[in-house]
Amino acid sequence: MLPRRLAARAAAERIAELLGEAPGRRVGYATRLEARPGTRIECLTTGLFLNRLIADPGLDGIGCLLFDEVHERSVEGDLALALALEARALNPDLRLLAMSATIEGERFARLLGGARLVRAEGRQHPVEIRHIGRRAGRIEAAMASAVRGALGEAAGDILAFLPGAAEIARTAELLADDAHLAIHQLHGGAEPAAQRAALAPDPAGRRKLILATSIAETSLTIDGVRIVIDSGLARRPRFDRAAGLTRLVTERVSQAAATQRAGRAGRQAAGLAIRLWEAGETRGFIPHDPPEILAADLAPLLLRLKAWGARPDQLAWLDPPPPAALAAAQADLAGLGALDAGGRLTPRGRAMARLPVSPRAAALLLAGAERGQAEVAARIAVLLDERGLGGPATDLETRLARFAAERGGRAAVAQALVARWAAAAARLQPPGGAMPLEPAGLVATAFPERVARRRAATGQAAAEAVYRMANGRGARIDAADPLAAHEWLAIADAGGTGADARIRLAAAFTEAGLAAFLAGRTEVSQAVEPDPVSGRLALVETERLGVLEIARRRRPAPPEAVTAALLAEARAAGVEALPWPPAEQALMARIRFAAAQGLAGLPDVSAQGLAETLDHWLAPRLAGLDRLADVRLEGAIAGLLDWPMSQKLDRFAPAQFETPAGSRHAIDYAADGGPEAEVRVQALFGLGVHPMLAEGRVPLILVLTSPAGRPLARTADLPVFWRGAWADVRREMKGRYPKHPWPDNPAAARPTLRAKAAGRAD
Repeated sequence: MLPRRLAARAAAERIAELLGEAPGRRVGYATRLEARPGTRIECLTTGLFLNRLIADPGLDGIGCLLFDEVHERSVEGDLALALALEARALNPDLRLLAMSATIEGERFARLLGGARLVRAEGRQHPVEIRHIGRRAGRIEAAMASAVRGALGEAAGDILAFLPGAAEIARTAELLADDAHLAIHQLHGGAEPAAQRAALAPDPAGRRKLILATSIAETSLTIDGVRIVIDSGLARRPRFDRAAGLTRLVTERVSQAAATQRAGRAGRQAAGLAIRLWEAGETRGFIPHDPPEILAADLAPLLLRLKAWGARPDQLAWLDPPPPAALAAAQADLAGLGALDAGGRLTPRGRAMARLPVSPRAAALLLAGAERGQAEVAARIAVLLDERGLGGPATDLETRLARFAAERGGRAAVAQALVARWAAAAARLQPPGGAMPLEPAGLVATAFPERVARRRAATGQAAAEAVYRMANGRGARIDAADPLAAHEWLAIADAGGTGADARIRLAAAFTEAGLAAFLAGRTEVSQAVEPDPVSGRLALVETERLGVLEIARRRRPAPPEAVTAALLAEARAAGVEALPWPPAEQALMARIRFAAAQGLAGLPDVSAQGLAETLDHWLAPRLAGLDRLADVRLEGAIAGLLDWPMSQKLDRFAPAQFETPAGSRHAIDYAADGGPEAEVRVQALFGLGVHPMLAEGRVPLILVLTSPAGRPLARTADLPVFWRGAWADVRREMKGRYPKHPWPDNPAAARPTLRAKAAGRAD
C-alpha cells in the first residue's frame, strides 16, 4: 500500500521495469482513476486497499501486505494498519511489513506484535547539506533565486519542494525565460501524463527542474536528480470541527520530512541539498510529521469501522482517535442518514460504506441516484475530489460545464470515473420518484451545514460578500464574483484563515430550488414574542435550517400561551420591575417588617417569594392582556392576607399613626432607619409616651415638622425630646411662627392643628 496514486503507479512501473516487463503482467497497480491488475504484486493506494479489505476481511489469496512510507501517518494509513492486524487474526498466514526511511521503528514493532526491526542502508550516495536561509518575502522569489544559483554551480536535474500548486505555478513563471531548462510541475492535481513526464528524462536532453509538493518526498526515484532545493514548508490539512471545514495550513516540515527530501538528491549519485533556512532552525522542527488522526475529519474512518463491525477502542492504534473527534464524526454521519439514534448503520449507511468515496460524496451520489440524477451527482463528486478539473471558477455550474467540454488524458479518466460512480450509486439506490434537485440542492444533501445565506458586506468598501452558514460559521467571497449576487448558496468547498472561511466552490440556489431542497429538512419552532414596535405579544413561528432563519410568521397566540409568556417575562425582569401601585409597595414593606419582627403566618413577599408564587397571585391578573406593562396590581398583595391575618397585621404594624390631635399619618416601613412617620409637632402636644410598634418592641421614628411642614427634629424617644431639645426648637420657632402655640411643657399642652386664638398666651 502506498499513500498516493503517483507513488503507487511509479512503484509498479519501476518494479515491472526491473523484471523486464510492462505493468499489467506480474506487477500491477490500482488507483481510483486507473488500474492495471497484476498476477503477483499489486501496488494500491491506501484508500483502495481499505475498500477491498472491508469487502474481503480475510484477504483470501493474499500472502503479504507491505505498507510503504508509514511515517506519513495519514488517517487512512493508520486505519489500514489497524484493520490489517484484525485481518491477520482471521488469516494467520498473512504477513505484514511496514516500511519507511524515517520510521519510528520501535513503536511500529510493538504495534505489529513484537515484529522484527530490519534496517537496510540501501544504495544511498553522499549528499552535501547546505543552508542558505532566505529573506522575508514570498517563497517563490527565494526559490527562483536558489534555482538560478544551483544551475551554475552543480550538474544534474533539480527537484525543488514548495508547499502547494499555487507556489509552484508562480515559481515556474519566474523561471520560464530559461529556454535550456525543462520545467515540470508535480502535484496531485497534475495530469497523469504530466506526472510521468516529470519522472522521465527530458526527450530534448535539457536539464530538468521539477517543482513539486510533498508528493515527491517519498516512494519516488527521479532519474537524473542530483540537486534538491527545499523551501522547508508543507501544506497540511487541518480539520476545524466547529466550522466543519478542512483548512490547508502552510507549516514547517518535520525533521524526518526534511531528511526524506534531502535524500532524493543521493538516490543515483552524490548530490547537493540546498535548504532555504538557517542550520540552527532545524532543531526547532518537530521530529516527525504529526499523525493526521489527531486533527482530521474522522467521519470516513468511523464509517469504515461501522462497516467493518468494530468499535475504535477494539483496535490497535499507534495513536488512538480522539473521543471528541469521533463524537463529532458520529453526529455528522447521523446527519447524513448513515447512522440511527443508537449509532448503528442504517440501510443508507451500509450503501454509503460500499461506495469508494468519502461519506459526504456517498451521500451526494445516493441522493442523486434516488432522484434519477446519478450522473449529475457523480460529476459533482468527481469535481469535489479531483482538484483542477473544470477550471478555477468558484461557481459549480460553470465548472460542470467546463468539465463536460474538457479533453485530454486526465479529463477522459475523470469522465470514466463519473460513469463508474454513477453506475455504482444507481445499483445501490434505484430512483425512488423524488423530485430532481438543482446542483445547489445536490451539494447541500452532502453538506447541509454549509447552506449559506448572505448577511452583509464587509467594511472594506463592500469588497466582499459575507455569508452565514447553517452551522453558524461565516464564509466570504469577492463581491465581484457572480455568485455574490445570490442570497442563498450551497458551499461545496471553503478554506483559508481568519474568522470567515473563503468560498472556493459553491452553487447558487434559485427560489424554487431552495424550496425543493428544504422540504422536510427544516425545523419549526414556536414562541410568544413581543412586537418590536408595540410590544404586544403574538405567536411567532420560525422556520430554520440550523441557525439560518428561513421564514417567520406572526399570528394571534392562544390566551394560555400569552399568559405563560408574560409570566416568563415577569420572572426574567424580576417582580420589582412590575408596575406596583404605592399602596401595594407600602403593604409589602409592612409585611416584611412584621415578618422580621417575628409575626408568624405572613405570606413571603420577598422578591424571591413573590417570584415563586407568580402563578398564584399574578396569573389571574393577566387574563386578556398582551403586555406586561398593562397589568393592574391594586390589591394583589392584600389578596394574600386573609381577614384574621390582616387584622393581626394592623395591630402589629399599623399602616398609619394617629396623633393626639386626631390626624392620621402614613408610616413608612421602608425607611432606612426603621419605620417612621412625619408629623407636625403641635399635633403631638399632650403625648408623654413614645408610640411603639410590634407589640411595643420597636419605636416609631417621628419626624417632627414645623407648621410649614419643614423638618425640625427626628426622635425615637418623644419624652426625652420634650425635656431636652424642645427648648431650643421652641425658642427658634416662636419668633418665626408667632401665631402657633409653643408651650413650655408640650407633654401637658393641648394638641392642635390650628394657630392659637388672638390674644391667647402660650
